[in-house]
Amino acid sequence: MSISCLHCAAEMPDAAAYCPGCGRAMQPVERAQGMVGILPETLAGALAYFFLPAIAFLLIEPYKKNRFVRFHSFQCLGFFLVGVVVVATLRVLGFFLFFVPVIGHALVWLVSMVVALAFFMVWVVLIVKALQGEMFKLPLVGEFAEQQTPAG
Repeated sequence: MSISCLHCAAEMPDAAAYCPGCGRAMQPVERAQGMVGILPETLAGALAYFFLPAIAFLLIEPYKKNRFVRFHSFQCLGFFLVGVVVVATLRVLGFFLFFVPVIGHALVWLVSMVVALAFFMVWVVLIVKALQGEMFKLPLVGEFAEQQTPAG
């Protein structure tokens, strides 16, 4: 059995999460839209992807009680920790690659730039998704963040 997208009329199976034609989510997405403290929830969620506000939001009322802001704050901290581990691993691998003449230096530089660009792009996506009011979950880190912000 298949259904069609309301936006582009593409045919897809019942269990499809996203439309193959236009990319829209097929399940309804719960969006944040209220206020928390003096900030809109979406803005507070986006600001949570900057390290110091993430920590502050977990310590200051009323932000620490808001599920949306807590989720994004914990996901930011988890994403930051993953970045620290990746950078440390690249440093160790880079140390050994520096002993390879010419190509070692270029390879370390290339891998570092690709990883930095990937982290930057994911960070931008997380900020945009928070501004859209979505609780976009990263693998593993998002699961941890969701466990720290129980519904209810």
